[in-house]
Amino acid sequence: MNMGLQKRSRKQKGIKRFLNSFKYAVDGFIYSYKNEQNLMVHVFVATIAIIFGFIFKLDKIEWLFVLVMIGLVFCAELINTSIEAVVDLVSPEKHPLAKIAKDTASGAVLSLCIVAFIGGLVIYIPKIIELFVK
Repeated sequence: MNMGLQKRSRKQKGIKRFLNSFKYAVDGFIYSYKNEQNLMVHVFVATIAIIFGFIFKLDKIEWLFVLVMIGLVFCAELINTSIEAVVDLVSPEKHPLAKIAKDTASGAVLSLCIVAFIGGLVIYIPKIIELFVK
């Protein structure tokens, strides 16, 4: 392997780089929150799900499901945002393949949101019904 390429491919290590990685991750989340309407909606829905979780006193397994689904939806939305940014960078003009990349990434987020919504219904509907039955 070329010695110059070997040197360039090694990443610096250390506490400063480690701490900066968290800063960059937070910057990415903030950017997406400010610029992606869907992430704002996800944060709102997640907040409501968490508030209802406390109101309905979810058990550990229910909390685990709710929190994992919130995390997965956030991750999917952030990955979708990054895919859209890269596609816009490499293909500023409209291109059928760029559209496919963006649409399928969005479709992945939608699929996950549907699953999370159905799972939320499974958890919360019996608890809501229980309120009216008592």
